[in-house]
Amino acid sequence: MLATIDQNIQNILVANLLKNWLAVRVSIEAFNWLETKSNTIKASAEVDVFYTAFSAVPRYTGKQDLNLTTEELKASGNLHSGWFPINWSVDQATRVLLVLSLPNNNQKQYLQTLEQLFNAADVGELVTLYQALPILPYPEQLQKRAAEGVRSNMTAVFNAVALNNPYPSEYFDNLAWNQMVLKALFVNSPLHQIQGLEQRTNPQLAQMLSDYASERQAAKRIVAPELWQLLEKCTNKN
Repeated sequence: MLATIDQNIQNILVANLLKNWLAVRVSIEAFNWLETKSNTIKASAEVDVFYTAFSAVPRYTGKQDLNLTTEELKASGNLHSGWFPINWSVDQATRVLLVLSLPNNNQKQYLQTLEQLFNAADVGELVTLYQALPILPYPEQLQKRAAEGVRSNMTAVFNAVALNNPYPSEYFDNLAWNQMVLKALFVNSPLHQIQGLEQRTNPQLAQMLSDYASERQAAKRIVAPELWQLLEKCTNKN
């Protein structure tokens, strides 16, 4: 029960933080629209209201960057360790706020609504949702969904899960974690943006990295310097 209460409190605090950021970055009309829709979603059993609002967000807010200040980023990290939405835009923050407005007292119903949203989302919406994984209700229940993002053939979607996101280091088992790190090398995503990389090194990952490096060298292909650096850390740790 305590964990549920803590999660609910965090949801409220995160929603308030997003609202404060948006209040000074969107027009009065857009903010009033957001508050109206948010309140309606909280009180409504009709999920169509939520889906329609979620889709319409950019028409009201635009897509400009949030450009959060150092203090604002510090506040986000204080609410959830490792949550630093440095690359978020106003429409992404607005959409996440709408998701946090969904009633979540019924876990099954909430997760079904969220899954339908993922299934219907375009690339930009998927990026938003995957970036928000660590601050959504029932994060431990979203591991399979996060794994779907890692398997995506869209690099932007993969990066939304893998980079600047504390969710994988908190919830992925070693198998899923290792596969994510290896795929980051395949798609040339910067390893240094994977949170918890040093803490999550393990013998299996070291072997996978070594095999991958050997394959690259045998094919006379360049081995990324970050791979050697990570392999050295794996070796030193183990």
